[in-house]
Amino acid sequence: MRFHILGLPHTVSSKDYVACAYTQKVVKFAKMMTDRGHEVIHYGHEDSDLQCTEHVTVMTNEVFKKVYGSHDWKKEFFKYDTNDECYQTFYKNAILQIGKRKQKNDFLLPFWGYGHKAICDAHNDMIVVEPGIGYAGGHFARFKIFESYAIYHAYYGLSSVGTCKQDWYDVVIPNYFDPDDFTFKKEKENYFLFLGRIYEGKGVNIAIQATERSGDKLIIAGQNSLYKMGYTSIPSHVEVVGYADVEKRRELMANAKGAFVASLYNEPFGGVQVECMFSGTPTITTDWGAFTENNIHGLTGYRCRTMEQFVWAAKNITNINPQNCREWAVNNFSMQRVAEMYEEYFQSVLNVFTGNGWYENNDYRSDLNWLKKEIPNNPSMIDYDVIDKEERPFADRLAVWIKNYINPKMVLDVGCGPGIHVYALNDIGVTATGIDIDKRVIGKPLLSQESLLDLNGKYKRDRKSTCLNSSHTHICRMPSSA
Repeated sequence: MRFHILGLPHTVSSKDYVACAYTQKVVKFAKMMTDRGHEVIHYGHEDSDLQCTEHVTVMTNEVFKKVYGSHDWKKEFFKYDTNDECYQTFYKNAILQIGKRKQKNDFLLPFWGYGHKAICDAHNDMIVVEPGIGYAGGHFARFKIFESYAIYHAYYGLSSVGTCKQDWYDVVIPNYFDPDDFTFKKEKENYFLFLGRIYEGKGVNIAIQATERSGDKLIIAGQNSLYKMGYTSIPSHVEVVGYADVEKRRELMANAKGAFVASLYNEPFGGVQVECMFSGTPTITTDWGAFTENNIHGLTGYRCRTMEQFVWAAKNITNINPQNCREWAVNNFSMQRVAEMYEEYFQSVLNVFTGNGWYENNDYRSDLNWLKKEIPNNPSMIDYDVIDKEERPFADRLAVWIKNYINPKMVLDVGCGPGIHVYALNDIGVTATGIDIDKRVIGKPLLSQESLLDLNGKYKRDRKSTCLNSSHTHICRMPSSA
């Protein structure tokens, strides 16, 4: 397949513009699809630095600096206007250069949405697909790709209820990242991180207040400043480091014990939240928008709705296993994974123009996994000391009651978890078997068929167990003679 992709007129398509999520989509898409053997022609700034089949300069430094030269985007938000000379020059040159290169059934991708409409209108004979839609409104392409189901539903809203107003070729494909851009660390330093635009909508006030109450240090990195938000001084527990370049943000995310990404609005995706997970850093988010899809509560972080909840999450962030964060990110948001989703989708769209469209046959299909999510399968960080302390006294009393009033020959504990009740029954001479479908729980103390079971050192190593394993069920049997 052949793709013509448009950089943003007011940025440079390179990793240096890491603060612009849309620019990074362009950079990563080019690498993602060229690595899969597709042709990618990029139109953008002359200083663009990205992997592609062909780069075409449609914006020069001369024009760029003439329009934006005095604006420091590292300190303030990006500045742009679709009517300024930079945009108008970009439009004119891109329209001309695309016309020289386009072929039948080529794709044209306006990553900047309405900001690229003039170019797409001039080439309406191409297959225009608007990718990575992150904000509802102003979208024009026949085919649309949304960042999350949250923004997809916001776009269609209640107008689709009872009206069948739905386009079968509008899909949800998440944003995509290169795992090599991040450093995974299990051992963390003692600080929380806020990374992103410093303004109220991104939840920086929540991060400041929650860490103050939890007694934690907070590092803030990003465009803008707290003083512009009305702060007269920087809180004593807060360190503001300003704009973080590629390497600085890589370091900050890898070492943080947790990150606050508590957007007040319905976040269409929340790239920083996913980037932190690639670093093995759990995130504390609000409980709406794309976070409900991307942040698995209790497994990759916590979703909260009150200050008390945010504070609790901060105090308990070490209960989240960094490996789970990394695995969830790599399995579902890596370029390798998302490329498969894009290929499936683009082929479906291409079939509309070259074949039978919705009714196109595919004799080579072996699965339907393009929308499949891979849930982390690593052992949870279970505190067995707490389990033993809190549950064992009750388990002992229940075991005595079972023996005295039921006197069974054998007990089957279905959903036994770490086996507290099984141990209690065996300790008083009742043969018990424990079954649990969750290998994250039973699999941690139960090592192998011939292993000796030791729960926090309390149970002796000479206590033998028999383990019957399958891919779904783990059974632990301890005879009463043990």
